Amino acid sequence: MADQEQADIRLALARLRQEHEDYDAAINAMITTGCDALRIQRMKKKKLAIKDKMSSIEDQIVPDIIA
Repeated sequence: MADQEQADIRLALARLRQEHEDYDAAINAMITTGCDALRIQRMKKKKLAIKDKMSSIEDQIVPDIIA
């Protein structure tokens, strides 16, 4: 994998991690303010989708090695 390509992948991963943290903070704020449970559930689904994308990108960076 080229250095530039790996740097782009790492940048995308960093952005997703930040977005994941932002969703986490937003969800916690919604819970403390007593927001609608359906909205909270939708935010949690989006957060989970971001986590799945992060896992996929992490697998590209560090491939599984069968020893």
